[in-house]
Amino acid sequence: MTIEAIMVLAILVGTVVLFVSEKYPIDIVAILSLGALLAFGLVTPQEGFSGFSNPATITVAAMFVLSAGLQKTGATAEVGRLMIRFSQNHFMALVVVMVTITVLSAFINNTAAVAVFIPLVTILAKRRKISASKLLIPLSYASQFGGVCTLIGTSTNLLVSSISEQAGYGGFSMFEFSRMGLILFAAGAGFFLLIGRWLLPDRRVRTLTSTYQLGEYVTEMRVRNNSPLVGRTVLESKLGEDYDITVLRILHIGEPGWAPLRQVLEKDHVLLVRGEIGELMRLRDSMRLDLNVNFELRDETLQTEDLRLVQALVAPGSELIGHTLKQLDFRNRYKALVLAMQRRGETINEKLSSVVLGLGDTMLIQAHESQIGALHSNKDFIVLDELPGPKLRHRTPLVLGILVAVVGLAAFDILPIVVTALLGCLAMIFTRCLRLEEAYAAINWQVIFLLAGILPLGIAMQKTGTAEVLAERAVGLVGGLGPVAVLAVIYLMTALITETMSNAAAAVLLAPIAISTAEQIGVDPRPFLMAITFAASTGFSTPVGYQTNTMIYNPGGYKYTDFLRTGVPLNILFWILSVIFIPLLWSFDLGG
Repeated sequence: MTIEAIMVLAILVGTVVLFVSEKYPIDIVAILSLGALLAFGLVTPQEGFSGFSNPATITVAAMFVLSAGLQKTGATAEVGRLMIRFSQNHFMALVVVMVTITVLSAFINNTAAVAVFIPLVTILAKRRKISASKLLIPLSYASQFGGVCTLIGTSTNLLVSSISEQAGYGGFSMFEFSRMGLILFAAGAGFFLLIGRWLLPDRRVRTLTSTYQLGEYVTEMRVRNNSPLVGRTVLESKLGEDYDITVLRILHIGEPGWAPLRQVLEKDHVLLVRGEIGELMRLRDSMRLDLNVNFELRDETLQTEDLRLVQALVAPGSELIGHTLKQLDFRNRYKALVLAMQRRGETINEKLSSVVLGLGDTMLIQAHESQIGALHSNKDFIVLDELPGPKLRHRTPLVLGILVAVVGLAAFDILPIVVTALLGCLAMIFTRCLRLEEAYAAINWQVIFLLAGILPLGIAMQKTGTAEVLAERAVGLVGGLGPVAVLAVIYLMTALITETMSNAAAAVLLAPIAISTAEQIGVDPRPFLMAITFAASTGFSTPVGYQTNTMIYNPGGYKYTDFLRTGVPLNILFWILSVIFIPLLWSFDLGG
């Protein structure tokens, strides 16, 4: 192994470790990898920055914009309303949810589709008296079924197609994935209808205050006549600064108000206060307040006719990701108060202002009705249990027409998909379905920098012979058993890796190894590349294996084991079917 190959291998291992550790954002890790390759001269500047001009990267960016057009016009929400109408029981709800999201995810970004459908499915579950936990995992998994049905279904498909084309084996056509994708969809849907629905937990909705365990943190305190608070406003008292507590309401003074900072306090006023138990006890003693030991917190205590509690999910690409509530000045910026959070099933009630927000975090928010409406229209949030309002419905046929044109022109090889996707974005802007600033905002730049930063690592692996060396090791282990055995190992390895790191990154790192392996045993690499695309785009076994799994974790009230119970059997089923059908649909014979 050459010194260059050893250096690339070291960068590869370091990149994978950082991806798995989640110590840094995935786009930062990708750019660090790119920087190391450039610094050591393992790729030229032209090769290093080729990821930004790669057709796959540009197409992914364009598809974010097209998906945003569908969301803005309310087209996806309208489909969701029809879905609710036709879901009369659990069985029908499963069928309708899975078919609907599979079809949509084949043509638009599946995380965007799931973002729209999470509140719709929770409302469907409530109206049909079904636990949302019975429907949200099928929603997430079915969005992945749809993603592997077309070239534009996921960024992974586009990336592997681009790598195949650069290696001289040609790219993939729009519907080349469809036959295998439909086989996997039928298997996945059948699994849930016959077996999976009995494996899903039945977690009934509790009150919000009990779900977020607020009882220990919210209580009533009565102002005594000798309290230093008498005659001062909440703002003047600096309770938030000195005691790290929040006065939510002042009760029994006529009209109770939300966060009444300028209300002058008098004796016998009752404060509804939120804080950690130690801070509450310190406040009681120093400010001479009486603690209501018999206080029992209910949802209604935190709500009035205008003041409401809602759950809001941190959306994919949200500006909140990577920041704390304090950094965002959340309370003043959104005119809303975060009372508690949940992350991957764990409730967070302490030091909320210093928690760094991430994708899928769910916040319990107290706000006025008008502000909840503003949260609805903000792309940073997914407000649960609320139907999105009417949008630009009169433009829905126009947006659908643009999307059909994008897919049709590429499917019939009239124009490359990167060209049709860009023309579709321009059409969205010129027809005023989207404003230019909305188009820019729709692009998930974290994904774009991830793709652009990680693609040169694949180039370096091929250029320095690292991929060839790793392929030799793989061939030495299973090559003698034939190409089907090699395909089975490649699929399994991809499936395992994608559960711990970005699926796009897993595909980019493994595709050069798959190509070198095929070349060494003298077969067409296409079946191996197909195994990578299907395995990387179907991460069922963990809540972090795919973005949509992370998104539905808290709304479904899931535990880690729920994904293992349903995901592992489904991953094994997909592995077996892929090993059987991929060689039949894509021949190992070169030129076959």
